[in-house]
Amino acid sequence: MTLAVYGLALAACQPSEGALSPQQTLTSAPQLSVIVEDMVALTSAIETAKPGDAIVLANGVWTDAEILFTGSGTADSPITLRAETPGQVILSGQSNLRLAGDYLIVDGLVFRDGFTPTSSVIEFRRSYTELANNSVVRNTVIDGFSNPERFETDSWVMMYGRNNRFENNHLAGKGNQGVTMAVRLNSEASQKNGHVIANNYFGPRPNLGSNGGETLRIGTSHHSLSDSLTVVENNVFDRTNGELEVISVKSGRNELRGNTFLAARGTLTMRHGNNNVIERNVFLGDGADHTGGIRVINAGQQVRDNYMEALTGTRFGGAFTIMNGVPDSPINRYHQVRDAVVENNSIIGSDRIQLGAGSDTERSAAPQDSVFQNNLIAREAEGAVFQVYDDMSGITFTSNVVAGPGDPVFDEGFTRKPFNLSREANGLLYPPSDVSAGAPRDLVVTTLSDVGVDWYPKAPATVAFGSGKILYVPAEEGAILAALNSAEPGDVLSLAAGRHQVRKTLKLDVPITVSGNDAATISFERSALFQIENGGSLRLEGLKITGEDAPDMVGNALIRTSPYAMTMNYRLEIVDSVVEALDVNRFFDVVRGAKGTMADYIRVEGSAFRDISGSVFKLDAERDDFGRYNAEYVTVRNSSFEGVQGPLAALYRGGRDESTFGPHFSLSNSELTDVGNGGRNALGTSLWLHGVQDTDISGNTFANSPAFKIDHTVGEPQTDITKNRFEAVPAPEVMEITSGLPPQARIGENEGL
Repeated sequence: MTLAVYGLALAACQPSEGALSPQQTLTSAPQLSVIVEDMVALTSAIETAKPGDAIVLANGVWTDAEILFTGSGTADSPITLRAETPGQVILSGQSNLRLAGDYLIVDGLVFRDGFTPTSSVIEFRRSYTELANNSVVRNTVIDGFSNPERFETDSWVMMYGRNNRFENNHLAGKGNQGVTMAVRLNSEASQKNGHVIANNYFGPRPNLGSNGGETLRIGTSHHSLSDSLTVVENNVFDRTNGELEVISVKSGRNELRGNTFLAARGTLTMRHGNNNVIERNVFLGDGADHTGGIRVINAGQQVRDNYMEALTGTRFGGAFTIMNGVPDSPINRYHQVRDAVVENNSIIGSDRIQLGAGSDTERSAAPQDSVFQNNLIAREAEGAVFQVYDDMSGITFTSNVVAGPGDPVFDEGFTRKPFNLSREANGLLYPPSDVSAGAPRDLVVTTLSDVGVDWYPKAPATVAFGSGKILYVPAEEGAILAALNSAEPGDVLSLAAGRHQVRKTLKLDVPITVSGNDAATISFERSALFQIENGGSLRLEGLKITGEDAPDMVGNALIRTSPYAMTMNYRLEIVDSVVEALDVNRFFDVVRGAKGTMADYIRVEGSAFRDISGSVFKLDAERDDFGRYNAEYVTVRNSSFEGVQGPLAALYRGGRDESTFGPHFSLSNSELTDVGNGGRNALGTSLWLHGVQDTDISGNTFANSPAFKIDHTVGEPQTDITKNRFEAVPAPEVMEITSGLPPQARIGENEGL
């Protein structure tokens, strides 16, 4: 069986049947159209607007525009607020929009280059009691309109009232804490609301590294026993990687159907609330890390006709998960799964199907009175089909089909059929026609071309290092800075052979490669050589870097992040380079991350580090124990470290929150000699990993160094310490901080312990 990875473009897929068009609602021709050019004229026009009127915002940039759009239209004659030309009215600076009243339309605006001064960018209310009803926001863009303080919370869209629609909009690039879009049920007037969220493009959201990064939330735990009756259909969630829950359903009787998830880290989670319907959605992981599918909690959930392919997520972020609950659960914890129906779903090339997930002394209530039937599971991996954490006798398994290897574990309800899958016209994989299990063959995939607006580009992929032009830099004073000032994203600064003396800190706000071609040396005279700003990323290749000319002061760094919070994550690579003589004074680090900054990854390969008075990776600034951290992946391969006085890495994630995936740490085929022996190393360790979720330390040599320390905190941390050689180094110290269990790390095949 061949499981080809499904591409993200989906260009060949058909448009969605039943897709909602803006022409279907509130589109009567206006009786009066007036163009306004400033806030005074706009306010006056809104105050005098009558049913059927259209208020037109003149093209241009509207800075610090706080718009309150109120009025009472009718179903046949709504009041419209629209752009003169869609996409050419830019709301920037401290701008936002509130709408309140009946039968209002907002159309064609762009929020960019700023952030909201209040708690929301668009809000379907004026006050707690003055709400919007029967109103529409459509063809509107919110792009990177994020508060510059990473953990200052706001939301982009908050829906209140009843019978409102949010359709054909484009939301991408939210970098600060807070849900991208939420449906609120905090009063009776907003419950049983009948909202429709359709045909929207939810574009990339960077990994927040904390709870509070959902893309869509429907309700809150406080009102989760209330019904929302919200429909979420035919949207695309493209690389929406904020946190574990891409969509968090926290209310009852919602319908989520026809949505497509493209390489989205996390899951559609029925976190609270009962009797929701999840149907005909498509999850395409493309093999990307931590991509997930559907997570089931609570009572009466219907999960049917969904398609999941190439999803790699684990634990609560797996391809398909049914959770254990808490007996007599408080409203904000985990209610037991009861009366769930899971049928006619396809789970293909995705090996994490978990039943009873989260089972522990608190979450001890296994699923009851539920059905798992007519599902197709197609896989290539050996081993158990399911990860089962508790007694699953409360689930009845019927007429399911497993294609490929693996043991379903259960005695009844599964048929093993050796067959190949083939891609059909909709781009999805199906079994032979005589197999009825799995997603329906008429499933229509919502594509990128079906959603958002056609006049604003969908978010591109990350700019790759080396994808731009090459800038040749002579070994002259100021030459690197001059080249950097003219560089564009993806460019390469190719340094001439010789010594490059840098007298100013080099600040990066775009992805840049600096290459020395194994013949260039950089020395620097400021407290840092590189400072990564918002939007910046850095690759160092074939360089020798010395700190011998750095100022004689405490706390220098070769590479540091901005001292201010950053809403855009950065990437850092150090390849085939030598870093030495960072020891003019105490605590001279190679890489230091500030509070409120986050690396998507830091990768070191084929490099040598010697004579460092601090740490190589100082990534422990988030000490508030809120579940935050400074780097998602730290990967070191084929490198050497000698005379590093602090720990090689200090990587910290505190708190007990379970809404994130990382950090991840990997150290392989490297040599550590005399690391962590500095007299001012208060940690007394050669490596300190606190709260890291995934650790792999293998094939290394450790010599003349103190033990390294690993603290397991929440979740199910995976730690492997294998095939290393220890010379005059004590055994690793692993501690289970919260569980009280014996150390859970897998330690084996090591020499010298």
